[in-house]
Parts: sequence; structure tokens; C-alpha cells
Amino acid sequence: MNKNEYSSKSELVNDLIRQARKQQIQIDWVRAKLDKAEKSGFTSDNKNEILAQSKSLLNG
Repeated sequence: MNKNEYSSKSELVNDLIRQARKQQIQIDWVRAKLDKAEKSGFTSDNKNEILAQSKSLLNG
């Protein structure tokens, strides 16, 4: 424990808990995005077709 950062062990523990919660929120966000992507289906398009579709969407 770095005495310059935390004045007590409970502050350290509370900070570790906050960090763990923040990480869990990030993990949950990534999992939700992956789940949504998987449920949207897969494509049989090849790389060039996907690239052309992406460029078309970007160019309006």
C-alpha cells in the first residue's frame, strides 16, 4: 500500500471495488455488443462485397 495515495486500507479496498465495478461495466458492454452482432446474423458476402457496401453507406 502506497502511503501517499491512500490514508487507510479501507480507502484502498474501496478503490479496488470501484475499479472492479468499472471493469465489469465495460465487460458487460462488450458482451452486449457481441450478443447483438451475433443475433443479427452472418453474411455470405466476401471481403470485397462487404468493403463496397461499407463505402456505399459512408458515401450516402
